[in-house]
Amino acid sequence: MAPIAAGDSLPDGTLAHFDENDQLQQVSIHSLAKGKKVVIVGVPGAFTPTCSLKHVPGFIERAEDLRAKGVAEIITISVNDPFVMKAWAKTYPENKHVKFLADGSATYTHALGLELDLKEKGLGIRSRRFALLVDDLKVKAANIEEGGEFTVSSVDEIIKALD
Repeated sequence: MAPIAAGDSLPDGTLAHFDENDQLQQVSIHSLAKGKKVVIVGVPGAFTPTCSLKHVPGFIERAEDLRAKGVAEIITISVNDPFVMKAWAKTYPENKHVKFLADGSATYTHALGLELDLKEKGLGIRSRRFALLVDDLKVKAANIEEGGEFTVSSVDEIIKALD
């Protein structure tokens, strides 16, 4: 399956998270993105070095800049269970705007065509690192990394796509 690209319609999918009352919830991507400008950030794994120290912190630190440019939702997705995503989110006490959603079985990651096979490293199927800019369910920018790189999916690149 070809990876999602600019011009494509965003597929729907159901992801899991814990709400503010610590209740496990299921949420549809379309319910978060329909009629809005959203950024979807995909990472290979919670608590992994590049994801935890560079990729996600950039979106947390620049969330107000994104919101000032019309972004209504900033969503981080990882092929982890919702308990791991909740624990990971708690490591960013300064976060006010980035949602952490779990794609435990990589079903949504597969729908995006962005699986990364890390079975040889004992990590199973994960997500490629990416950042999507979506406007009313249409992909405006699909910044997808190769391998373990971190070059095109940063918050700075998404802000450039918004200008």
